[in-house]
Amino acid sequence: MVLLQDNLFFIWHDASGNIRLFLIFLCIATMTTLLYLMSRSRTVYIVDYACFRPDSNYRISKAAWIENIHHSRSCDDSGHLRFLTRISERSGGDETYLPACHHHIPPYYCLSEARAEAELSIFTTIDDLLVKTSINLNAIAILIVNCGIFSPTPSLADMIMRRYKLRDNICNVQLSGMGCSAGLIAMGLAKDLLQNSPSSAHALVVSTEILTGTYYTGRKREMQLTNMLIRMGGSAVLLSTSSDKARFEVANVVRNCTSSQDSAYRCVSYEEDDEGILGLNLSKDLVDVAGKALGANITTVGPLILPLSVKIAFLLSFISRKVLSGTMKPYVPDFRKAFEHMCVHAGGRAVIDAVQRSLGLLDEHVEPSRMTLHKFGNTSSSSVWYELAYSEAKGRMRKGDRVWMIGFGSGYKCNSAVLKCTQPAKSADKAWQDCINRYPIDVPKEV
Repeated sequence: MVLLQDNLFFIWHDASGNIRLFLIFLCIATMTTLLYLMSRSRTVYIVDYACFRPDSNYRISKAAWIENIHHSRSCDDSGHLRFLTRISERSGGDETYLPACHHHIPPYYCLSEARAEAELSIFTTIDDLLVKTSINLNAIAILIVNCGIFSPTPSLADMIMRRYKLRDNICNVQLSGMGCSAGLIAMGLAKDLLQNSPSSAHALVVSTEILTGTYYTGRKREMQLTNMLIRMGGSAVLLSTSSDKARFEVANVVRNCTSSQDSAYRCVSYEEDDEGILGLNLSKDLVDVAGKALGANITTVGPLILPLSVKIAFLLSFISRKVLSGTMKPYVPDFRKAFEHMCVHAGGRAVIDAVQRSLGLLDEHVEPSRMTLHKFGNTSSSSVWYELAYSEAKGRMRKGDRVWMIGFGSGYKCNSAVLKCTQPAKSADKAWQDCINRYPIDVPKEV
């Protein structure tokens, strides 16, 4: 060591001034590069994903579901029946799925049935994902599960760990109460955790909504809506910081929450009605609140992905509105220039129509959302993955294509994710595999 130090000293002493400057510059450049590489956020990729496809015995037509409700306590007059029939026409087609308890008249609830539905939805989807990826389960270092209302003890995340014997030191998280946008929140959390994990780590994100026990038996219309809208569904997504075999790059995840405003906070609320019956209350202000939340999200995501010319126009519009105190009509960027595919949460026909009008989208841009709503109904936080699977099953995805996922949820939240395709699917996801040739079909915008 002493000999090496002596040699370095003589090299430095004998070097000319120019060589000394070069060596100093080389050291500084090396240190700067190392510090940059250490502080730089690593890119996160989606290895693959899978969507839940229930068995045909869980399928229920709109007419059959209306008949079930007609014979239950929650619909005992013609006015309510007409109202729910109108909602049913806007909530999906005749091939949506409901759990076993909802096929009884009236629907019943017990905890064991809810657990059985959770196991069916979650385990089936994870099994499909494992077949696709052939991942070693010991490589899964992060597990995130989101489910809006059903939150048992032990948790759904614990249930998954027990079934698949995942490692003991796994980062295990369950999200609840965040509604239909929770899937994108979970993906954003997984992205952040992976950037601070070893390069070999993988994250498994599972999104579902358990319907057993959520059936509302009262007479309040705002709380009867969810009986008609929400359907069985689920998704599982595997993420990693390795680009090897990855299918999508997670470019951005943008979250906006408007809970500080009372109207937004209360517009989706799980509560009791005047008779003490529990149910999910959807406010009449929901679409308006969702529009404002979407506007806030656009303001954040726009500068990240739009072309420079559109960014300048958007900035000038934003400044003008601030100066003129909001009296000027807001400038809506042409997002069609930034994305090839849109996955708008299939929350209902009114939600899809509102987003299409707000963003000036063509029918082809919201086709995946409308077809997902028709085939599967509102599957809550997993709906955007059904829509992505639809685009891939139709053979429309190309390497380099950009995808914009938009989710809405209680709080009120509007979250979005920007993905870039690195490798299109070689075959259709199981959810669409045997029916994709029947789509698209004509779905009237108004009934």
